[in-house]
Amino acid sequence: MSDTSDYELEREATIARNRALLAELGLANASESLKPTKSGKSAAKPVQPRVKKPKQPAMPTRQSTRLRRAPTVDPNESPAAKRKRERAEEQRRREEEEELLAAAEREREAKRPRHHDLDLQALTDELTPEELGELRHTFAEILKTPRPRQASSDDAYVFDDDVKEEAEVKQLKQKLGKLKVVSRAKVTHDRIYSAAYHPEPTKDLIFFGDKHGELGIWDARAPIEEAVDEDGELTSVEDAEGGKYYRLQMHWPATSKSSISSVKFDPIDAFSVFTTAYDCTIRNLSLTSGMAHEVYATDDILITSVDLPPHGNEMWISDVAGGVTHMDLRAHRSHAKRYDLSDTKIGSVSVNPTRPYFLVTASNSRELKVWDARMLETLSSRSLRSAPNTPSSSSKGRDNSIVTLPNEVDRETIDKLLATKKGQSTVRARWQHNKSVSSAYWDSRGRSIVSTSYDDTIRLWDIKSSWLDKEAPFPSSRPFSQIKHNCQTGKWLTILKAQWTTNPDVYPHFTIGNMDHSVDVFSCKGDHIVKLADKTKITAVQAVTCSHPSIVERVATGNGSGRCVLWAPQDV
Repeated sequence: MSDTSDYELEREATIARNRALLAELGLANASESLKPTKSGKSAAKPVQPRVKKPKQPAMPTRQSTRLRRAPTVDPNESPAAKRKRERAEEQRRREEEEELLAAAEREREAKRPRHHDLDLQALTDELTPEELGELRHTFAEILKTPRPRQASSDDAYVFDDDVKEEAEVKQLKQKLGKLKVVSRAKVTHDRIYSAAYHPEPTKDLIFFGDKHGELGIWDARAPIEEAVDEDGELTSVEDAEGGKYYRLQMHWPATSKSSISSVKFDPIDAFSVFTTAYDCTIRNLSLTSGMAHEVYATDDILITSVDLPPHGNEMWISDVAGGVTHMDLRAHRSHAKRYDLSDTKIGSVSVNPTRPYFLVTASNSRELKVWDARMLETLSSRSLRSAPNTPSSSSKGRDNSIVTLPNEVDRETIDKLLATKKGQSTVRARWQHNKSVSSAYWDSRGRSIVSTSYDDTIRLWDIKSSWLDKEAPFPSSRPFSQIKHNCQTGKWLTILKAQWTTNPDVYPHFTIGNMDHSVDVFSCKGDHIVKLADKTKITAVQAVTCSHPSIVERVATGNGSGRCVLWAPQDV
């Protein structure tokens, strides 16, 4: 028998032994499971961005004079020539030192917050003149009609029997059950932190705030343009970006120190948008003039959220130091008044839309509290000015920037008020959670409160009108409904917060992201309305949600990479 035949016989015997061993282990068909399946559904693919972020030019490498090759010195150099050469070298060293100092100063200046007014050209340095013209045209379209924020009456959708309530929930399920992914785009460069839906009914215009102070404006249903992938080939319609977006660098520097924590429209006409950021400033972008100016600033106190009552002209601001600041937008910001309400971070403050003097705060102290601001306003404040010669409106803060120093009511004064009989009406309710309360908001009727907490629970309270009318603590502190919901976002995801619809013409409901890459919608009584999901297109947690103020069948979401999704009926 030849050597080849012996080798073949040995190979076949080895294969037979291996098969027998796999059969004993129950893995005889293991190879079949590793073959690619022919499924009709493809895995979710990220949308292809139209314009890539331009690469920054490489900075020249610094090199000290010592490392440079020294000039050749003539051994027969005369004393006069030597003195001349040494003077020239000294002059060169001084010029190099001055250049390095100037470069370092420019680098420090680039990292400082910007407190001056900025126009669209300064905010959108990566947009072409044509794109800038498109953005101005988009603004002009939504400026034709004022869209004031609408508030429900406090007795709206309050029924005597369950049949009518069940009918409203059923109708809501029918409408929201039709929502599908109709548009996707990478609206911002970094993680989405906040969002707001513009009330214009003829457009789906959503404003997203990201981790690095960038405000992304997404016209989600604008005509789709042809896009090319990294190989220069046209992408399919499913993989292409939907609509048009524009990126504005509202806060500076473009780092995590400028994360936009909240986005709010002017409740009077929606012609301007307010953004709060971790650079300790609040800015207002006027859609009419295209100018962004600073409304408020603090010194080293991070701002977490802001809310405005429906009549406008006022603003409530929460911060990480446990304070809540009230500011009249018609007066100079030096008249702002800060109340030191907690010794831990207040993550959100929400104004009751029908009774704007009621505030709800969510704190790391694990308590949710309802405050009567009328009682707080009676307290006298002390000035925070550190020097007698400091101007009343501002003082030098970080990096010599101009910051506002408000008047403050300290904790001791507030604690003294709460210990009195009058103080019992200041805090109308306090509800303990098992862990930190990440957010708490009033609904559009001012009747329901929803809170989210790190104890993986969504809580709902139904507040009766009679409780709000009396100057006494609420008789009940137990939540109306509790919903288990995974809120363990960790370090790399934006905190999940339940967001009420601001549409007053629909049964109150809220949206919240789910860790399984979906979006949940619940009613004000805790009924699960619908779960929005699409595994073929969505492969990331939709941490930030918002809904259209006047159209029921619209929900927008954003994830940790700046990619955003519009959910709407398929035939929209």
